[in-house]
Amino acid sequence: MRVATWNVNSVKQRLPRLLPWLDQRRPDVVCLQETKLADAPFAELLGAELAERGYAAAAHGEARWNGVAILSRAGLEDVVTGVAGAPGFPHQEARAVAATCGGVRVHSVYVPNGRTPDSDHYHYKLAWLAALREVVKAGPGDAMVCGDVNIAPEDADVFDPEAYAGQTHVTGPERAALAELRALGLHDVVRERWPDQRVFTYWDYRAGMFHKDLGMRIDLVLASSPVTERVRAAWVDRQARKGTGPSDHAPVIVDLDEAPDGDIGPMVPPPSAPAVKKGSVKLPQAP
Repeated sequence: MRVATWNVNSVKQRLPRLLPWLDQRRPDVVCLQETKLADAPFAELLGAELAERGYAAAAHGEARWNGVAILSRAGLEDVVTGVAGAPGFPHQEARAVAATCGGVRVHSVYVPNGRTPDSDHYHYKLAWLAALREVVKAGPGDAMVCGDVNIAPEDADVFDPEAYAGQTHVTGPERAALAELRALGLHDVVRERWPDQRVFTYWDYRAGMFHKDLGMRIDLVLASSPVTERVRAAWVDRQARKGTGPSDHAPVIVDLDEAPDGDIGPMVPPPSAPAVKKGSVKLPQAP
């Protein structure tokens, strides 16, 4: 079973890329984030195209912002939208959907950004992650949490830790919240498979960050031990970030039981630029 996760940053805008990608990579289960569509428009836009390809869909969206979905041709059972006990900001946002696909409980999540450290949105992020942990803890042993977690787990997951000083995504409390989720027995399958490689999933649209390979790894696939034992390949489809009209995120692909493309490494193709000297590059939004 091939499982993929992709923050598409508007499924409507990314449709000309999403459908060919489904045909090329042929994932069995796809977790989408930032669909930015309410459920009825999502079904109207994608329903026929997905059915033609054998996918059932579970979407949890809202107009303009957020939105998640699971596409599956490996079964789609016991669908649950949202995270029980999670706070709103101020209302409950469309940030999670879960379903059982091929015997695995799959969670597609779009974790709140946090905006600035110690802000109200930052504390919302931490509380939301705590609620997600309780939901996953109560679930079955065969589980995967897939999506944009808006946290780089380690300093190795950003192009330069100094560039992110004072920013969200890298702070101690955020990383601790992610570590508490992983402490349920979830494995960061890409990092475990490629422990020493430079691997990112997100690059800012501005300042040529992608072409300079100045990114961060914030899109994760976390899998329980029984599922991790089935992993045969885990990689980032960097090719999907190239070309015209891409998302600012690349898909993460994990193959269970067999790897039709082989275990081809964390990036496709290799990084386009070497690591930069620490402290030499500022983030585009930084003053």
